[in-house]
Amino acid sequence: MSLMTKNMKMMYSDKLVLDDINIEIPKGKITVFLGSNGCGKSTLLRSMARLLKPNEGSIVLDGKNIHKIPTKKLAKQLAILPQSPVPPEGLTVFQLVKQGRYCYQNFLKQWSEEDEFYVTTALKATNMEAYKDAPLDTLSGGLKQRAWIAMTLAQNTDTILLDEPTTYLDITHQIEILDLLFDLNEKENRTIIMVLHDINLACRYAHHVVAIKDRKVYAEGKPETVVHPQMIRNVFDLQCQVICDPIYCTPLCIPTGKGRKIELEERMDAVV
Repeated sequence: MSLMTKNMKMMYSDKLVLDDINIEIPKGKITVFLGSNGCGKSTLLRSMARLLKPNEGSIVLDGKNIHKIPTKKLAKQLAILPQSPVPPEGLTVFQLVKQGRYCYQNFLKQWSEEDEFYVTTALKATNMEAYKDAPLDTLSGGLKQRAWIAMTLAQNTDTILLDEPTTYLDITHQIEILDLLFDLNEKENRTIIMVLHDINLACRYAHHVVAIKDRKVYAEGKPETVVHPQMIRNVFDLQCQVICDPIYCTPLCIPTGKGRKIELEERMDAVV
């Protein structure tokens, strides 16, 4: 399935947010949108999920304008997890995940064995089986996020879009969520599109990154070719060094701001 934007322009009232955006999402890969706060990353993601309509240009899915595809048909092709979603009060994990099957149901076809299978599979993939009867509002942030991801998986789409899926999570839960998405890509060939703030995590997990600056695509491609000190300086207005991650050899951004300086002898003592 191909997903792309063609000469897309987005405005909020009279404010230009995105201008002449032309990108094509690599199929079966993980793509991450990068950029400073307010640069239009989330607007781009929401536009590609048809939550927003461009003022000019188009979003094209498999050769068709996304705004001309029937809603239920589109929901069988794309699943989106917006930033900080709020469920109805009192909903259990199972009831939430069931919502992912709504697009497959109609007046004649209600809940089916197929629906049950995909909900059960989604709960298993996200390690949420033990929590299926738990009310969402009793869960930790990491478990809630896994429940929402399970709902998107229950839609059984080839493409999943996520707006800052690790926001408000501690580092353990960030890695847990990103590992889950990585496995979905590796094992099921799902196309994953995300907005992330953490440049280093983006470099570790993404096959393709798109950097947004001044309402336009500043650069896109593999992290190892896109993420370098000049890009970080121009896009984020930050001085840094970029080295090879000692574990994965992906780009690792080290900001050159202020901080404590530890002498070599102290570092050696700490290691010992």
